[in-house]
Amino acid sequence: MRGRTTVSEIDTQVELLREKRKNMVAKANERFASAARRAGLADLDISDAELNDVLAEIAARFRDGEQRTTGQSA
Repeated sequence: MRGRTTVSEIDTQVELLREKRKNMVAKANERFASAARRAGLADLDISDAELNDVLAEIAARFRDGEQRTTGQSA
């Protein structure tokens, strides 16, 4: 059984976790960018503020536990 963890071991663990986080964020960004392209959002003339508002509404809908529907409100 190991008694102590050294500072250098902790630094190594922290660096590995930072790299893992960076990769997870990059994958999430790619996923959402791909979905936005498929949905045609890149072709719309919409401000970032408007887009943020719409995406916040969508996120709230799923956070609130609304049922997923095919284009119509429940």
